[in-house]
Amino acid sequence: MNKTGLFYATGTEKTAAIANKIKNAFGEDTIDIVPVERAWKKDFEKYDYLIVGTSTWFDGELPSYWDEMLPELKELDLRGKKVAIFGLGDQVNYPDNFVDGIGLLAEIFKGVGAELAGFTSTAGYYFNSSKAVKNGRFLGLAIDTEIQPEKTEERIRNWVEELKEQGFGK
Repeated sequence: MNKTGLFYATGTEKTAAIANKIKNAFGEDTIDIVPVERAWKKDFEKYDYLIVGTSTWFDGELPSYWDEMLPELKELDLRGKKVAIFGLGDQVNYPDNFVDGIGLLAEIFKGVGAELAGFTSTAGYYFNSSKAVKNGRFLGLAIDTEIQPEKTEERIRNWVEELKEQGFGK
């Protein structure tokens, strides 16, 4: 049985709300919640599939809970594992670094051998620049609860269906 772990900071209200919506879209017992504030190297390595969530702080930075983990994350061996990333951002007030956190985490996880999954279209978003965009697509699921809250449910539902097709949540 393949296992999926959902990693996010449980103390961040908006990211936690989106993570819970993702978990519910998969079904209650199909993925494990792992608070990133208490995660260790072994927690990341024990899952075949990882979903990781972050917001983007300030001018395109990772929040402190991820930033503090960088030394440990860079020591992971995730070869043969898939990682899907979701991120929150504000495309109007931060158009020059919208959901940069997705791109920053993607670089780290790819650097330790993980295969990235769950790319999404940039259509319907309005921003200038993002480290989360490669080859015209987001490297994960971009959520803007400030400007486009009405699109959140559908974006999550579509993303989760795509991830299920790739083996997540089984």
